[in-house]
Amino acid sequence: MADKITDIANGIYDHVGGIKNVSKVVNCMTRVRLGIVDDSKVDIEGLKKVPGVMGVVEDETLQVVVGPGTVAKVAQKMADMAGVEMGVEIPPESSQSAKQTAAEKASQTKAEVKKKNQKPWSKVLKSIANIFVPLIPAFVGAGIIGGIGSILTNMITAGTLDSNMWLNIQQVCAIIQSGVFTYLSIYVGINSAREFKASQSLGGVIGGITYLAGMNPDLPLKNIFTGDPLSAGQGGVIGVIIAVFLMAQVEKSLHKVIPDAIDIIVTPMITLLVMGLVTIFLIMPIAGWISSGLVGGINWVLNVGGAFAGFVLGALFLPMVMFGLHQILTPIHLQMIESTGRTLLLPILAMAGAGQVGAALALWIKCRKNKPLLELIKGALPVGILGIGEPLIYAVTLPLGRPFITACLGGGIGGAVIGLFGNVGATSVGPSGVALIPLIFEGHWLNYVIGLLAGYAGGFIFTYFFGTTKKMREAVEL
Repeated sequence: MADKITDIANGIYDHVGGIKNVSKVVNCMTRVRLGIVDDSKVDIEGLKKVPGVMGVVEDETLQVVVGPGTVAKVAQKMADMAGVEMGVEIPPESSQSAKQTAAEKASQTKAEVKKKNQKPWSKVLKSIANIFVPLIPAFVGAGIIGGIGSILTNMITAGTLDSNMWLNIQQVCAIIQSGVFTYLSIYVGINSAREFKASQSLGGVIGGITYLAGMNPDLPLKNIFTGDPLSAGQGGVIGVIIAVFLMAQVEKSLHKVIPDAIDIIVTPMITLLVMGLVTIFLIMPIAGWISSGLVGGINWVLNVGGAFAGFVLGALFLPMVMFGLHQILTPIHLQMIESTGRTLLLPILAMAGAGQVGAALALWIKCRKNKPLLELIKGALPVGILGIGEPLIYAVTLPLGRPFITACLGGGIGGAVIGLFGNVGATSVGPSGVALIPLIFEGHWLNYVIGLLAGYAGGFIFTYFFGTTKKMREAVEL
């Protein structure tokens, strides 16, 4: 294996003009990303033929696709060969010629032109991908463990497994899963700051602020618009991204006006103070207002009932997850369970995950030439089947845009089937997907499974026929 890694690293350097023509080496989930000094020295066709290289993407950085697992080893080997740490600039030779300097400047200008010519929506999707793709290994690993723990939880609740034997194992799985998903806003804050060229530590603090960890629960902060107490987590990860984006603008502006002697002290203090206030008293309340409207809409849809209600709820749940607003439904679930012994809402909402799974399967078949995308799907799909949807949302469908919409429609189809059957409820709040089957009320699990299959089929069909573009089917930046 070591020889293979060395061969790939040497092969890449041989076709990009050597170590001297590389300014930086970093990696993401599947790609070695290289800063190139002189683009004219890069042999793209030769690079593609290096054994172990799956593809090449030309962007602001040169991206060499070598696949998950291998990529970290190859990137580290290349950094070692250059004599620097991963992500650190490779120093140019002191005798760098004027021609080399000009080439480096031209390369930089080329990258800036590419960035400026991107469409606004493409920039947004690319930024989302850059923020969440580094989290995919954690999503996948913790998600699979959490999915196993969720199945154990449901089976213990249903009485299928002995709690004395399995409870500790279930708790360990839940603790590992919580290490990622409970504190996701902090990780997103750090990655958002990196994407927006701000201080990563400050980004993490902004994400942490949304938990309202220092607030006295007996004397909660008030929503300045309504006077109601603020709730932790309002705004979700999208709210964090917006807050960190604004934070980056504040920090950059302060760097320009604060004297260097006190910049290290004053800038972070003012930035956190300003953005802390904005996040707590503006971004979070606005998200809370959105969530209240969604709850009201959900209650109205539930009163209408039937296939229509199922379709609307199944189709809208993924956007709620994206905004972190799905947590507001927990009190509704618990109230339903307390009143009737089951929640009719949870099985319908679970169909959103089924639409995601179907969309991912369609992308796997339709975009089989896009090897980087396939690698991401392979990692996120098993977790999605177990009811953990974040990896598929943030790594696959949302960055691509169109498949996210077709996945929502697929979820609507599954929800419509569940709504048409009626009386399909869950006896406890738990994960969706296959993991929810043990909790389905009074033997209606077959109807739930039929709904799952309908969601899979809906997501697959919508995505296969309407959810891809030529760019996706060949190569896409993720």
